[in-house]
Amino acid sequence: MKFISIFYGLFLLSVLGIYWTVNLANIRLWILLIASLLFYASLNIQYLPLLLTLTFINFYLGLEIGSNTSPGKHSQNWNLSNQEWQFAQADWNQRRLKVLWIGIGFNVFILLGFKYINHFLNLVFNQPTSSPESLIKLVAPLGISFFTFECIAYLIDIYRGAQAATKFIQFATYKLFFAKLISGPITRYHNLAIQFDTLRFPSIDRVAEGMWLIARGAVKKGILADNLGIFVDLCFGNLQRAGSTDLWLATFAYGLQLYLDFNGYVDIARGSALLFGLVLPENFDFPYFSTSIADFWRRWHITLGDWLRNYLYFPLGGSRRGLIRTCGNLLIVMLVAGIWHGSAWGFIIWGLLHGIALVVHRLTVVLSDRLTILNSFWQNPLGVIFAWLLTQIMVFTSWIWFRLPNPQDSALVIKNFWGHAGDQQFSEKIYVEALNISQYQLSYLLIGIALLMFIAYIFKRGMKLEFSWPIKIVFVPLCFYAVWLLAPEGSLPYIYFDF
Repeated sequence: MKFISIFYGLFLLSVLGIYWTVNLANIRLWILLIASLLFYASLNIQYLPLLLTLTFINFYLGLEIGSNTSPGKHSQNWNLSNQEWQFAQADWNQRRLKVLWIGIGFNVFILLGFKYINHFLNLVFNQPTSSPESLIKLVAPLGISFFTFECIAYLIDIYRGAQAATKFIQFATYKLFFAKLISGPITRYHNLAIQFDTLRFPSIDRVAEGMWLIARGAVKKGILADNLGIFVDLCFGNLQRAGSTDLWLATFAYGLQLYLDFNGYVDIARGSALLFGLVLPENFDFPYFSTSIADFWRRWHITLGDWLRNYLYFPLGGSRRGLIRTCGNLLIVMLVAGIWHGSAWGFIIWGLLHGIALVVHRLTVVLSDRLTILNSFWQNPLGVIFAWLLTQIMVFTSWIWFRLPNPQDSALVIKNFWGHAGDQQFSEKIYVEALNISQYQLSYLLIGIALLMFIAYIFKRGMKLEFSWPIKIVFVPLCFYAVWLLAPEGSLPYIYFDF
């Protein structure tokens, strides 16, 4: 069941109708859970028992970590001395820590197992993974990366003192909620648990916002991302025949496609959740207008950035243990981000490139703090523009390894960026037959999309202006009608479904 389809619209309306006719909060959770199971079954039914099992195991681990944190409850003698109580407390915390590490290890094993089992087995038997004759090609469950990261965050939060879920139905609904299950946003349990306890029918402006988010998400994905994806697939699928200009256009187009595809998904997810009275966290904040790579990661895939910061970077020591250790931590964090995205070498290279960029940024900040002239340069308009341009060149060119995770393909693109003439027959096939536009027209189209994003950025971030709810409601059917007319036949799958 695709988000942009009549089937999803009917599914959403049916579930909403049943959901809001029931007044009992517990029954609503059951309705939401059953609907989520049906939604996932329509996409990946063979892994549904696995997800339910993983949900139960993590629920049980959370109870073990969070229950009876006071050692006195387990003591036969309640009249412990202060020193004895401290020893008992230390022993109990050691036990909780062991359970936590078991939980983290279990979830990491599940994630890496599905991500890397194909490569491992074929490497053992000396069989190329990409070969049609490869021994095994295990397809990972949809959403497994997001699922396991949420579980790890939940267990760590419990260990840090948050209350463990005591009702399985509540925890299972949080874990399997269909709006966020496949591609996020990564959501903390306690964020939704509080909302489960205070469910109310959304106000008219909330309903309008939810419908508007779904409609604009459909436009981003169905019209913009999918049409850009046609050109990107044709160009990156014929690397030997594409010229330098084609490759630059495809690189820029893919950066826009990836953002619009993923952001469109999150808009639909957040809009759907709002109609159920639930608020999911935002995942993007105009990342392509960042003026540093650090700022980019505060505004791109925000929930993943928060996860990496709170559950990996800070526990490693963050920036509290000197510059060298800080730089090492940044490299480790981004390497993990690359591994999380996929098993191919390209994702690891992409992560290392971002890690190196973050290290360079950190060193630049330290140097700027010591040199007044350098600090002044970054703050004047020319320095801001230069910083923005440098950041975006790094971000867009690093997406090449993301789109072409085979290092040989990615290296070929970099090699052919300058002075490589394209195949004339290839150009005619793409620009005349497939797209029916010229290279120049495609360039103007990409610039036009960027300008629309800039206008939205100015209105929202600069002027703090948004549409009122009546205008949003008016635009909703217009957006759906535009998607029906302009979206290509056979829409492309969401890019982040692979992660």
